[in-house]
Amino acid sequence: MKPVVLVGVILIILGTIALAYEGITYTTSRTVIDVGPIKARVEEKRRIPLPPVLGALALVGGIALIIVGARAS
Repeated sequence: MKPVVLVGVILIILGTIALAYEGITYTTSRTVIDVGPIKARVEEKRRIPLPPVLGALALVGGIALIIVGARAS
């Protein structure tokens, strides 16, 4: 498989995932109270949004790379 086609397939997969999930969610924990033996922790869920335009651009770019790779042969 040509490297251009391989990159195109990877872009299509990443673009589809970006459109399906619309963001990356992760959890952080921090200490709220730390008084002697008493400790209280809080877990917060945070999200990095991925705009749908980014997923669509990756998808279109992947399709374009596959077409270019197929024409080159």
